[in-house]
This record gives sequence, C-alpha cells and structure tokens, in this order.
Amino acid sequence: MRSLIPAFVVSLTLTNFVSAGEVTITPDVVYGHKFGLAKTFDVFRPTENSNGAAVLFMVSGGWYSAWTPPEETKSMFRPLTEKGFTVFAVRHGSSPKFSIAEAVADVRQSVRFIRNHADQFSIDPDRIGVFGMSAGGHLSLMLGTASDEGDPEATDPVAQTSNRVQAVVAYVAPTDLQVMAKDSPDRLPVYDRFPALEIDQAIAAKDSPLRYVTLDDAPTLLLAGGKDELVPIFHSRNIQAAFEREGVTSRLIEFPEAGHGFDGEDAAKATKAMVAWFEAHLTEGSSEESK
Repeated sequence: MRSLIPAFVVSLTLTNFVSAGEVTITPDVVYGHKFGLAKTFDVFRPTENSNGAAVLFMVSGGWYSAWTPPEETKSMFRPLTEKGFTVFAVRHGSSPKFSIAEAVADVRQSVRFIRNHADQFSIDPDRIGVFGMSAGGHLSLMLGTASDEGDPEATDPVAQTSNRVQAVVAYVAPTDLQVMAKDSPDRLPVYDRFPALEIDQAIAAKDSPLRYVTLDDAPTLLLAGGKDELVPIFHSRNIQAAFEREGVTSRLIEFPEAGHGFDGEDAAKATKAMVAWFEAHLTEGSSEESK
C-alpha cells in the first residue's frame, strides 16, 4: 500500500527529538500508513563525528515488530553510533495481523522513505546498510537480494525511489521459508508457534531470499550459530554458497557453540564483525577492493 507523506509531516516529526548522551533520538518518524495505522521508525543520530552513512535495524522477531522506548534501546546501537553511523530502528506491520510478505513491503517502503528524505536525516542516500536478527535478518536479506529501483510511473515520490541497500548483516537468519512452511515435510514442530509461518510452500517461496541471489546483491555478512535449533545453520550455509556461485561479496562467520543468538565472547565478536562490515562497505573512502 502506498502512502502520500506530505513533506511538512516529516518536518514536524523531526523537531520532536530528545538528546540522549552521545546521540540525538528522533522517535516515531512516520514512513507510511496502513489501514489507518502509522508505520514508524526511531532515529539515533551521533551528536558529533557523523560519517554520513545510515544503518537500518529491522525490529522483528517472528515477524512481530514490538515498540520499545528508544531511550532504552540506544545502548544496543552504541557500537554503530560511536563510529558515526546514523541508525534507524524500523518497525513493520506485525504478525499475526500482517503477513511476512506485508512485512517485506513495509521495510522496502522504509528504505524508500529514508532515501527520499536523506537530506533531512543528514545521510548519504547511496550509503545505506541494514541488519537484523532472526526474522529481522530475513527482512535484511530480502532487502539485499530482492529490491528494486522504484516505480517511475508512481505518483508518490517515495514509491519512485529505490529500496536497494549497499550492505547487509544478517544474524541467525531464515533464508528458505519453504522448509518452514506448513506443508513442508521438513518443517520443525517449533514453527507451529509462529502464526507468520502458517503459509504454504508456494507462498513461502516468494519471500525466500535464497531464491533471489544475483551478482548485483549487496555485500552481505552472515552470522550463524552451529547449535541453532530454531533456524538451523544450513540456512546461512546455503545462501553463502549461492552468494559464492554468483560472485557476491559475502562472508559467513559460524559460532559453533551458539544457538539462536549470541552471548559473551560470541556476542562481542559478532558485534565487532558487524561494525567492521559496515565500515568497510559504507564509509567514505572504503575501496572497491574491500567490497
């Protein structure tokens, strides 16, 4: 669903900010509407030494997108904001009301909106990265593999704008939803807990990033746990193999003792790798060779 967002709405929203130490937080920026509801994101902007690049975080678990006061989440993004990245915490329409396909459409719209309003956010529209965990990782991979240049025939300037991203980091991400679908012979019983996965394989295929890997995909870092029983590591291994076949810049880091998420030294290593990936592919002066 397309939404015409008047420029004055953005201007008004961007004045509603709070200072939170090393970042300025702009909460609840509206990037679209659906069924009369606003779709929003929070902005975490470094107060100094901004590098002009944007990193979008997909707020999603089980394709459910929860709201949390941004003052309570800013520490999560500190490794990025300390390096000068402006972070956008993007929410989408949640399961079970909205489908996975609708969540994908929402986050695509968020990228279009942010790029279209890059000047107001003081970011470079050609340096946008995305990351997420689990379902958020899946949405990140969909942006990295299955985006487009926008619809030149659209009347909404946001819809005319590209939703492509320039770098992706996907933590413990599902890459082939077909094996998770309700009619899959390989479906794990745990997926019965997720209403978003009450889909058949034909529908699941349409939002499986594994199906969309091509040479022009964004450079992608995959982070996966060897003991993940919710999203087994073959999801990351399979898409990494596809990236390698197509010549996409990519890397898979496996954490042999980790499950569906990382703690302690694994978490620290994953965060360091994530920040380094965005520095290599989004900061000015990063060479094509590093990509």
